[in-house]
Amino acid sequence: MMDWVPIVFVTFKVLVFGTCMFLAIKWHYERGQKGKEKEKSGAVLRAGGKVAAVFALSLLGLLLLTFGLSGMLGLDLTFP
Repeated sequence: MMDWVPIVFVTFKVLVFGTCMFLAIKWHYERGQKGKEKEKSGAVLRAGGKVAAVFALSLLGLLLLTFGLSGMLGLDLTFP
């Protein structure tokens, strides 16, 4: 019964964070378009891409750290 709870919560969390990041990047991009036409649109997109890449790498690092620490503590995280 409880096996599906982490899957649902992690999926929900990824969807919420992905949606929020998309909307934040879009808002900054549109704000940059409004003030300075198309001068900085490429810079805003590059900055958004960098933020997304840093977030993805941080998430991967946290995942690896969590699995490494749980393995050191002797927790069994294998899927059934």
